[in-house]
Amino acid sequence: MTADTSAALFDVGAYLPDGKHLIGGEWRSARDGAVIDVHDPSLGTRLASVPAGRAGDVADAIGSAAHAMASWGEADPAWRAGILRRWATLLADHADEIATIEAREVGYAVFGSRHLAEAVEFMAGLSDKIYGRTLPARSPETFSFTQLEPLGVCASIVPWNAPTALMLTSVAPALAAGNAMVVKPSEEAPLGCLYLAALALEAGLPPGVLNVVTGYGPDAGQALSASPDIKHMTFTGSAATGAQVARACGANIVSVHLELGGKTPHIVLPGADLDVAVPSIVGNLIRNAGQICYAGTRVVVHESIASVIQDRLIAAMGEVTIGPWFSQPDMGPLISGRRKQEVLDYVAAGRAEGGEVAYGGGPVEVKGAEAGHFVAPTLLTGVTTSMTVAREEIFGPVLSLLTFRDERQAVDIANDSPYGLAASIWTADVNAALRMSRRLQCGQVWVNTFGTRGVLGAPFGGFKHSGFGRIGSIDTVYAYTQAKTVIIDATGGRGSG
Repeated sequence: MTADTSAALFDVGAYLPDGKHLIGGEWRSARDGAVIDVHDPSLGTRLASVPAGRAGDVADAIGSAAHAMASWGEADPAWRAGILRRWATLLADHADEIATIEAREVGYAVFGSRHLAEAVEFMAGLSDKIYGRTLPARSPETFSFTQLEPLGVCASIVPWNAPTALMLTSVAPALAAGNAMVVKPSEEAPLGCLYLAALALEAGLPPGVLNVVTGYGPDAGQALSASPDIKHMTFTGSAATGAQVARACGANIVSVHLELGGKTPHIVLPGADLDVAVPSIVGNLIRNAGQICYAGTRVVVHESIASVIQDRLIAAMGEVTIGPWFSQPDMGPLISGRRKQEVLDYVAAGRAEGGEVAYGGGPVEVKGAEAGHFVAPTLLTGVTTSMTVAREEIFGPVLSLLTFRDERQAVDIANDSPYGLAASIWTADVNAALRMSRRLQCGQVWVNTFGTRGVLGAPFGGFKHSGFGRIGSIDTVYAYTQAKTVIIDATGGRGSG
């Protein structure tokens, strides 16, 4: 493949100041002036630099957010909703720029807006619909009600694999409920998050309501998690790091929402429409080179159709185009050389434990993008539930093929994982799908499809080591509130008490 490197000259600096993060509505350098270079994983070239923020920078951001809370949290919720709607409009107007910035720093092909505007618009509509309740009382002279109030300064640590979408899953509901936010994006892909915050300021969001502090996890991330001045933390990332964040927040009795790893199974029953199932299985595996928490990396197939599925998967993988984001490939690179090696090590472990590489399994060199971190889509066969590749989140385009004899065994194999984020069932028997969906231990079940299919307000989150809490629904907004009960003695204190 020949890469057209002229298309890679999209100037990130035209949209963001170099070496700055956003605190209190101002673009600032790190206190000590240190910076982190952000690189294009397709070409290995430097895109921009961002501050290497530390504890002092985090404290500045939290202080700015606390100051902004005084007015934002008590403001007319309809006014807050209006600002969020203007932000949604700007997200839609600048969808191409957002997609290109994120494609450059993450490496995947430009997918479009990723429904960012719709996510903010949905939460904006809930801003003035956060109701309390009146409560029954034994005496007519007693009146009681609840009111829902914002938590205060909330925080979010955002990963590199889908930074803009995952930033908004916490920021949009938090702001709708009247909270202020401090966001710490990954040092590997912080630019899209900074650009979203810039558009929020343009929409009229008051300074300090949304702050984006860049830096390394052990510095800025740890300082944010350990702060007693935040009231809620959202973390998206690995289960191991999520446990560390939860421990740090727990020391200060700070509530946590954890969105962690996944090991999504595709369960394929006899009679399933393979013309639909196979392209979906491969297409969703290679999306962002498998670097998605809910990527379908296990295909659990009835033994009677296993050979047919294997041949079809190999054929589909053989048609995948690989290259840098600007060549509009089917699959781009992994985020870094370290990630690339980790994926290749998993493939080697699969071989060592008895699996066979039916397709792929190695690095790919792309002409014109030789410094890119490309690997081939990979199919491993002969996999059992005890193997490392079947149990651990690989976070790469590696698919494991497992077989089953009956419906119960299929569910047992799907559930035999530390994770429980999602599952997909491919079948012509809706009754079988309903039976299996009740037994699957995961937060979402998709039947004859993969993903939410644009369903608005569908709660998304995991069971087991995939974390807890839900994003994307009205429940998410309520998670950013706290209930206060008010009891009034209408006799003026002369009641019986």
